[in-house]
Amino acid sequence: MNTPADHRHDDLRYAEYVLGVLDADARAAVEQEIQVSPQAAAAVALWQRHLTPLTDDIGDMAAAPYVWARIHDALQLAAPAAPQPRASLWDNLRLWRWLGISASVAAAACVVVIFTLPRPAITPSTASTAYMAATITQDNGVTGWTATMDLQHARMIVVPATPAAFAPGRAPELWLIPPGEKPISLGVIARDKPTTITLRTELLTRLSAQALLAVSVEPAGGSPTGQPTGPVMAKGAISGA
Repeated sequence: MNTPADHRHDDLRYAEYVLGVLDADARAAVEQEIQVSPQAAAAVALWQRHLTPLTDDIGDMAAAPYVWARIHDALQLAAPAAPQPRASLWDNLRLWRWLGISASVAAAACVVVIFTLPRPAITPSTASTAYMAATITQDNGVTGWTATMDLQHARMIVVPATPAAFAPGRAPELWLIPPGEKPISLGVIARDKPTTITLRTELLTRLSAQALLAVSVEPAGGSPTGQPTGPVMAKGAISGA
């Protein structure tokens, strides 16, 4: 019998899968669950919906003058100087390292709390149609990559699972193949880290359950012709998440 602790453990695995931090065996296990369990597929889709916006770029923002004034007062930078000259706290490398470590620990604690809070049971009907997904399977039957399409933010995140090795000077290139059309290049993708792809308007209109994603072996800079020049080593159908 599955206990609430088991459900929380599975939910955490699905979050780690979306973040791309699982090892190859664990990723393969989650891939299998997604294919056979609608509940697992819906859980992964929900995590993708929550975590994908975290990849948005955050622009620099200058702190207001009163913020620096409060920091100045809190660190007692206006206190009388000691008889012997000492370096300013602003130049104290040990202090800033301590502050940085404290901030990192606080951020990590927040992530743990988010992952471990109990959540209501997930059913397939709760999955948003604003997301699509594809499992890109290699010729040997092993999943090479998974792709998640965030239609609202017009982007695709491609996460490697266990892609095959490539010869020096060769690289995987991802293609969108709409029904009845020629392959459309989505660019060269990485074998060792997630790749984020911006989906132009003409690409969004071609995403459907009848379309395919495929990976071909190309020169390191991508196909020189705009069409696949090397063998197609993996492919997968697009489905709603």
